Amino acid sequence: MKLFSGAPLSQFSKPQAAAPRQRADAPVADAAPFRIVPVQRLAAGGRWRVEAMRSLSEPLLLWFTRGQGRVTVGGVTRGYGAHNAIFIPAGIMHGFEIGSQTHGMAVYFGRNPGVDLPDTPQHLRIREVGPQSELSGAIDNIQKELASTRPGALRAAHHYLGLLGVWLERNVEIAAAEAKRPDAARRLAFRYANILERDFRSGKSVSDYARDLGVTPTHLTRVCNQTCGRSASDLLHDRLIFEARLLLSETREPIGKIAQGLGFASAAYFTRAFQHRTGSTPSAFRRQG
Repeated sequence: MKLFSGAPLSQFSKPQAAAPRQRADAPVADAAPFRIVPVQRLAAGGRWRVEAMRSLSEPLLLWFTRGQGRVTVGGVTRGYGAHNAIFIPAGIMHGFEIGSQTHGMAVYFGRNPGVDLPDTPQHLRIREVGPQSELSGAIDNIQKELASTRPGALRAAHHYLGLLGVWLERNVEIAAAEAKRPDAARRLAFRYANILERDFRSGKSVSDYARDLGVTPTHLTRVCNQTCGRSASDLLHDRLIFEARLLLSETREPIGKIAQGLGFASAAYFTRAFQHRTGSTPSAFRRQG
């Protein structure tokens, strides 16, 4: 990250059109309007406009939907990728890389948004489709109301902004709970590895193993990715193919019998799976020695 002193990002965002007149009791921001800007537009005029270290006088939420890079918040640098939500409270120094493939939205809450928001920076890696859709939907609804000329549009946009605050609260709590249970993830991965070693010849699927462990297949895969960077399915098939290679290279057992012994439904299915993983058919692998 390059260190520069620069003007707030909000100075370079596209100003919103004049909002329709609201009721006197409408819960709108007092000092600065909330607004949404595509992250690509923030770098107009030079990447330094986002990479330079700066702080804002209002909270900011960055929602990256595509691309990857690094973001520095409060002196800590982390990588970001697709479906990462980064919340930065007012007054926190930050900057982030942006490339040609980076897409997403920046939500500026205004200096007095009237919405409950986290007090500390948050970097949320949103892996589930449901929360991803909820956040994108809330941002889309805010944009639609800000662009609308219908009565009460700004109040409606502010209510959606409140729902965005609720989304943050819920997902920050989920992330905190997961961070407190790193040992639980390692224990589950260890249990999976143990029963996989015991039962890999049985023909069980990842769903079967997940049921045996009392979790969902999605959770099991997420935990395996977290603990070793590989999916539950990858671990299962790697173990099977390793055993198949041993049997093909060290025994003369017929290929059909090897397939049956490893739990494959047929020799043809075994051949397709083996070739997919190794680039070679079982027969060719055996001939190669």
